[in-house]
Amino acid sequence: MTINTVLFDLDGTLIDTNELIIASFTHTLNHYYPEQYTREDILQFMGPPLYDTFVEMDKTKVNEMIEMYRTHNLANHDLLVKEFEGVLETVKWLHEQDYKLGIVTTKQRNTVMMGLKLTKLDQFFDTIVAIEDVTNAKPHPEPVEKALKLLNAKPEEALMVGDNHHDIVSGQRAYTKTAGVAWSAKGRDHIASYNPDIILENMTDLIDILKGERQ
Repeated sequence: MTINTVLFDLDGTLIDTNELIIASFTHTLNHYYPEQYTREDILQFMGPPLYDTFVEMDKTKVNEMIEMYRTHNLANHDLLVKEFEGVLETVKWLHEQDYKLGIVTTKQRNTVMMGLKLTKLDQFFDTIVAIEDVTNAKPHPEPVEKALKLLNAKPEEALMVGDNHHDIVSGQRAYTKTAGVAWSAKGRDHIASYNPDIILENMTDLIDILKGERQ
């Protein structure tokens, strides 16, 4: 069965928001817990929904912590965000080859659209599943399953691409093929340890893999 559908995580996969995310966490955590969290600590918070991270710290202040994070994130978005090498070329090729394309993310839709427009990727995607569109975020299969349904795609014909284990596990639980990206902020070994079907060293590797599959 050949792949005709490609689903992408956004942050850390298509667009480099790593420094923006780290800066927003640092800004928020230093306000509530001065100098308690290192950069290495913050890397572990990348991937899950903000609520899941902040609720573990203080249930009474979770909403104001999310608000502080998002305010900082939006204010600094365009200064710190860019697409990863090979992404625009690859997504444009997939679009031209009539692959069904979707975004599956734990971000809010408004910031998803900011990132896609800034990097000129907004023209290529048929559907977006954001945090407000689901009851259960990745690594639950619901976001991937919803994207497949919206695209009228079968899991065995789909590939889920991501930089975090939440992406890989969500795809695996939804019975898609999975691809991890070697430029994950948590490192190539981390993403490889979750046994994705493919590891992409550069996003353009996807073009060669899918060309080979069609031959």
